[in-house]
Amino acid sequence: MYNPQLDTFICVVEAGSFNKAAEKLYISPPAVIKQINLLEESLDLQLFVRTHRGLQLTEAGRSLYQDAKYIIQYCKDSVTRAKNAMQETKNVIRIGTSPMTPAQVLVDLWPKLQEYCPGIKFKLVPFDNTPENAREILANLGQNIDVIAGIFDETMLQLRQCNGLEISREPICCAVSVHHRLAQKDRLTVQDLYGEKMMLMRRGWSHYVDLLRDDLWKNHPQIQIVDFDFYNVNAFNQCENNNYVLMAVNNWSDVHPLLKILPLDWNYMIPFGLLHSPTPSPVVKQFLKAVKKATQK
Repeated sequence: MYNPQLDTFICVVEAGSFNKAAEKLYISPPAVIKQINLLEESLDLQLFVRTHRGLQLTEAGRSLYQDAKYIIQYCKDSVTRAKNAMQETKNVIRIGTSPMTPAQVLVDLWPKLQEYCPGIKFKLVPFDNTPENAREILANLGQNIDVIAGIFDETMLQLRQCNGLEISREPICCAVSVHHRLAQKDRLTVQDLYGEKMMLMRRGWSHYVDLLRDDLWKNHPQIQIVDFDFYNVNAFNQCENNNYVLMAVNNWSDVHPLLKILPLDWNYMIPFGLLHSPTPSPVVKQFLKAVKKATQK
């Protein structure tokens, strides 16, 4: 991966002469000189000044010497990493993680997954939860990330061009600031939300959220709906800063330290599971089957 003449160059610098370098390299002095000449030619640099006192490094030579050891070690480490990656990727599932898509559900399933899918390993791949990343990562699952845990439905899957394995149906809850009047409660009724501004994802993002939205508009006009475009930490900050109520699920309990997630006395739920490529690799297929077995009741 690098010019082996760099090894000879380093040896000459540290030995102080062509003859001493030749002894260390077990080759003849002319062979050493030839390699240095070829290196200088290929780089179009003068690396040494030959004087009656011996060899002296030029400024270019000193600069190259400082970098050459790093270049050689980096190349060796690169090959080692590549070999390790080749061995590890055969049974490694790359799990994308962000504050909104925590991998805790898979960590909790780990003992059962090892039973159904022995030898499988996890590699957590953190990513920033931005609209651009959501679009690119979900449309290209299987390239750098294999699965992501999150809420979804058919509408969202079609929008993001991926598939989903449902693990559970999660109750739709509400997140409020710890300073909000409702934070003193352990459970809410829909009437508790009267007079509040409730943040819901825009229409068309999820069929399940749209059902909730229609119910609130029709039967509970006392609740003002505030649309937003994307679930990320900014949405949680908006909720906390403006004292809003935010539609949430229990899996997000650790996203924001100043928000409390409360269950509601209604029957609205949303699928939660693993997002994956429509054409998963054999290893990912095996893993998804193991997850399905591990979560069957």
